Amino acid sequence: MSSHVGVAEAKRRFSELLDRVANGERIVVSRRGRPAVVLVPPHQESEAGARPAPLGFASLAGALADMPEPDAFLDDIAAVRHGTKDRPAPDLG
Repeated sequence: MSSHVGVAEAKRRFSELLDRVANGERIVVSRRGRPAVVLVPPHQESEAGARPAPLGFASLAGALADMPEPDAFLDDIAAVRHGTKDRPAPDLG
């Protein structure tokens, strides 16, 4: 079951809304008529919002996004890769 409330009403009745959510209700809080936030019990949030961990290049891209200087790091990797003697770098041209 889902209920819709506006931001002002949610601010006034926040404690009550938390009690309702604890009892399993889902509350949609709208700002200017558009959904802004959904209040759900913690167990529903983790089940509904759980995504599998990214694999392959997607996991690398996510890890690099948090690095302070990914460009320098990638330049270092490229320099080491081009300097290896055990196998040639692929020709991408």
